[in-house]
Formats: sequence, structure tokens, C-alpha cells
Amino acid sequence: MTIVWRFLTGAPPSLSAAGPRDAPAIARLHGQSFGRGWGEDEVYRLLIDRAVIAHRAMSRRTLVGFIMSRLAADEAEILSVAIAPARRGRGLSRPLLDHHLRSLAGLGARAVFLEVDEHNAPACRLYEGAGFHQAGRRQGYYADGATALVLRRDLV
Repeated sequence: MTIVWRFLTGAPPSLSAAGPRDAPAIARLHGQSFGRGWGEDEVYRLLIDRAVIAHRAMSRRTLVGFIMSRLAADEAEILSVAIAPARRGRGLSRPLLDHHLRSLAGLGARAVFLEVDEHNAPACRLYEGAGFHQAGRRQGYYADGATALVLRRDLV
């Protein structure tokens, strides 16, 4: 059955570092995933910032996911995570997140923070399963007035 599944779905996406050439694809995916998507120039500026670490998930030559963080001293903040709509719910986000967290730890990050909409159940499950815990709440953080949960995970 595994061989049939791989034939029908293709090989699992490859995970690798994202760079400035990925800016157009990341901007498109971000726009598909969030109410206010990042523009290509905005993504490009992030990707050339030495403090920003980004990884991508590629299926053949197509970007199907990305994650981006900013390092500051021994802490990191996850800026954004997105999975292509057609690939959501297929178990891609956890390997991408784990790969990214290992890279951050290897760069000296001891703790990682992020904000997530408290009503985004799939994302909350992902982060809880990856060892994040609530460190705070930001009432009205999002443009629609939704509350953000501030999550933290220690890497050491």
C-alpha cells in the first residue's frame, strides 16, 4: 500500500533553506494563506536579512510550504508558517517545523516564540504537539480583533 500511496501522491516534499530567489513563490503562498499577505519585495527583504532563517518544502519544483523566523541573541520568533491549501492536513507542517527548530537550535537559539490566532485549531494543535506552551495572550492582536496566543518552546 505504501508504494501505491507514493505513486499516487509523489515523493514527500524536500526540506531545504529558502533564499531570495524564493521570494515570489513565498509571497504568493503567503497571500493565499493570510488576509494580508506579504508582498514580494517584503519577502525579499526578509530573506536577505542575516537574522532571518527560512526553510521551504518543495514538491518537485513547486513550493508547498515555508517557515520563517528571526533570530535575536539566543531567542527566535517564528514570523510565518504556511502550507499550500491543497497540501494542508497531510502532515507536512510538522516535519517542516521540526526541521526549522533543529536549525534554530544549531544556530544558538535557546527559546522560540510565536503568535497564533486562538481560533486557529490546526495551528494550535501543531504547536502544542511540538512542545510549545502558552506564555501570554494579546487581545485584539489581529486586524479582525481576534486574540493571539503567545507561545514559547525552549530548545535546550
